[in-house]
Amino acid sequence: FQLNQDKTNFDTLRNIQGLHATLKLQMEFRAVKQVQRLPFLHSSNVALDTLRGNDEYIGFEDILNDPSQSEVMGEPHIMTEYKLGLL
Repeated sequence: FQLNQDKTNFDTLRNIQGLHATLKLQMEFRAVKQVQRLPFLHSSNVALDTLRGNDEYIGFEDILNDPSQSEVMGEPHIMTEYKLGLL
């Protein structure tokens, strides 16, 4: 759903402001998606939500989130080594 909505927003932006605005926004999306927290902390992607305009919206996932994304922190060294493929 989100991909289709992004595509529609990009098409509308391209028609209104031109190709440069769409390219700039897509570059910002790519830059924001690359920013992550440490491997043992869940990334909330606040910057991506702000770019999409979802920062002021409270949805189902904000209140009753997936249990796998709980805020319980694991052992940092083990999780970092696992993420880097050392284990």
